[in-house]
Amino acid sequence: MDEIVVRSLAKWPNVPAVYGWLDLDRRGNWLIKGERIGNVALREFIARNYAVDTRGCWFFQNGPQRVFVRLAYAPFVMHYQGEALFDHCGRPIEALETFLDDEGSVLVRGPHGIGLLDDRDLERYAETGERLPRIARADVERRFGFVSNPSDSLR
Repeated sequence: MDEIVVRSLAKWPNVPAVYGWLDLDRRGNWLIKGERIGNVALREFIARNYAVDTRGCWFFQNGPQRVFVRLAYAPFVMHYQGEALFDHCGRPIEALETFLDDEGSVLVRGPHGIGLLDDRDLERYAETGERLPRIARADVERRFGFVSNPSDSLR
């Protein structure tokens, strides 16, 4: 977490959280109220301050305020750059497990959690013919301990 964020948390510890503004789409794009964030510095700031709470809800710590993230599928989106795998936050990822869901999506479990493989990289798996363990889309959240819509956890 950025030092400026840590200092602001200490200064203003009780700022209300925000729900319903920030989304992570299936290709790893951050969206504010449905609009893709184009500013590189802002995307990088969000990625550096992206974390999970005890409920399994992912958020961006924006200074003293938590901005909870609606996930289109999983907390991470993975993609290849050459032969290396990265998450949407720009970190290199070691694939610990790989799954195929009942919708044809590939999921990769890395050291930070589960991620959806960007659909533009699915060809790698189709070409190899590798048989991946199956997982039901409906079981992914429960099995990997995250909440795709943090607003639902308030009810």
